[in-house]
Amino acid sequence: MSKHFTLPYDGGLIEKVLPKGILHSYEKITTEIYSESRDASKAIADIIVDAINSAPKERLFKLGLTTGATPVSLYHELAKRFQAGKVSFRGVEIVSIDEYYPAKKSEAQSRNHLLHESLIDRIDILKENVHIPDGTVPQSKVSEYCAEFDKIARGIDLLVIGVGEKGQIGFNEAGSTEKSRTRTVRFPYPSRKRQARNFNGDIAATPASAITIGISTMLSAARIILMAWGEDKAQAVKDIAEGEVSSACPASFLQHHDNITLYVDENAASLLTRVTAPWLVGPCDWTRKFIRKAVVWLCQTVGKPILKLTEKDYLENGLGELLEKFGPFDKINIEVFNDLQHTITGWPGGKPNADDSTRPVAAAPYPKTVLIFSPHPDDDVISMGGTFIRLATQGHDVHVAYETSGNVAVHDDVVLQHMDAAFQLGFGDRFDEVKKLIDSKKPGEPEPRELLNIKGAIRRSEARGAVRSFGLNDNTNAHFLNLPFYESGGVKKLPRTQADIDIIKELITKLKPHMIFMAGDLADPHGTHRVCTEAALEAIEQLKEEGQEWLRETTIWLYRGAWMEWEIGRVDMAVPLSPDELIKKRHAIFHHLSQKDIVPFPGDDPREFWQRAEERTQNTARLYDELGMAEYQAIEVFLKLY
Repeated sequence: MSKHFTLPYDGGLIEKVLPKGILHSYEKITTEIYSESRDASKAIADIIVDAINSAPKERLFKLGLTTGATPVSLYHELAKRFQAGKVSFRGVEIVSIDEYYPAKKSEAQSRNHLLHESLIDRIDILKENVHIPDGTVPQSKVSEYCAEFDKIARGIDLLVIGVGEKGQIGFNEAGSTEKSRTRTVRFPYPSRKRQARNFNGDIAATPASAITIGISTMLSAARIILMAWGEDKAQAVKDIAEGEVSSACPASFLQHHDNITLYVDENAASLLTRVTAPWLVGPCDWTRKFIRKAVVWLCQTVGKPILKLTEKDYLENGLGELLEKFGPFDKINIEVFNDLQHTITGWPGGKPNADDSTRPVAAAPYPKTVLIFSPHPDDDVISMGGTFIRLATQGHDVHVAYETSGNVAVHDDVVLQHMDAAFQLGFGDRFDEVKKLIDSKKPGEPEPRELLNIKGAIRRSEARGAVRSFGLNDNTNAHFLNLPFYESGGVKKLPRTQADIDIIKELITKLKPHMIFMAGDLADPHGTHRVCTEAALEAIEQLKEEGQEWLRETTIWLYRGAWMEWEIGRVDMAVPLSPDELIKKRHAIFHHLSQKDIVPFPGDDPREFWQRAEERTQNTARLYDELGMAEYQAIEVFLKLY
């Protein structure tokens, strides 16, 4: 399926009237922003094809490439252009910038294997013109080998590389220097833990070292293109494009290159000045939400609540255009205060028999049928557990659909503990059998299906327990969709297909919900949350096209997960939680015992999910309080898609 999920337009900088020099005035590396990574990849593919086709024919065109998740869509575009006869790679030599060490090229996680699978095996490049660091070189010879490879990697005509969450380029981690050349590097523990995502979360199976070309080698390229997708790259993008050069952000050294462009999607660009404070750059399209965004930013900049802002505050912080178009300042203050206050409701399903003219949710019908889509079996309680509680206790017919099994996120020790408990209860002794199954696992290969089935059952039992804690029937109101795209047996998932969408369509048709909640997380353009949301939205669009007119009255609400929250300027509904509701939400999260303490894929944040969720919602409540709203224990916020 080809449709990609993007957030609604809420106003912003009017870029078409700005000269490039003004548009990029805050950027030390020119940054091109695209609505989504697929569009940016098409633009980069065009640049690569044009560069190859226009290159002198008397020598090979040297193309430097990266691997990982970032360039996947780019390589797909390049393969398409080759198949369409728009480019030949016969006159190209490819230099790959890194490789795990040690690593055999036949191993599924090796950069060699990934580059062949995603691009080289799909184009007509001559094999002798492919240069990928050899992860099998003996340690006694690796330094000499790196020096020779550096000679190959110098003077690349066009270097195309992705950026890591911490500003890594290749395997140049924090602390790398501008003078660095091709060399072996040792992963610090946090980096090795990040790389473990490519080895089914098994850090013991993850190489401790890598070979990478250095920053000096990269700077020798004639032209450089950087790529970054997703909001988890946003801070790195800001540091690279607008920050100071620092070894803490290795890609920032590339500010010293004279021919470099950074390509990002809207989510990766979300912290750039022209996005966070576009009024500092040029004229803007002042929608209602965009005005709220500006006023909230001004409050945080000057440290005042909304109703204490002065004309001087607006003028001294670049908001003169807002005053000219919508002033005076006190009128703007009152309108934004009321607008923000009207997002707050203790009735997320609508308050029956009440005036709903300024409420985020209509009073009728009551009760409503509510469907909550949860990508993993715990996202519902982590992201909107308090609102879930409110909807259930206020009498609505609440259903939750767990879109994936979440099986790969169960640690093997948890499985063995469940097997032992079953034996102790007299339900049979399968401990040794399952232990043998676990021991048969091979790093990088899909887990055995029988083991995945056990892990899926554990996740289902936990989700059912959480649903019961809210007083709902876990047989009728909890739905386990087990979407096929997830069932690869490893971290890398299968493509989303119509089969996934049809499962969702069947449930929506059966329930006919008045309200649908789904994940709005965009941190990883290839991640489970995004795929699930795109599948659900595609299902809704197909049902509408098939004549399900009742769906046009259904409202779609987006929540976010444990890591990120909607900025206040975007919020359409804010649901305050009492201290007791916050405790009840915490207890629901505790039902997911397999995700407590030993989660295989926790990311860089050491906090448990309940801690992340509580801090996120309490920070939101604090922001509302600082803007002049009532003080609450915690607040969950939502964006209305339509």
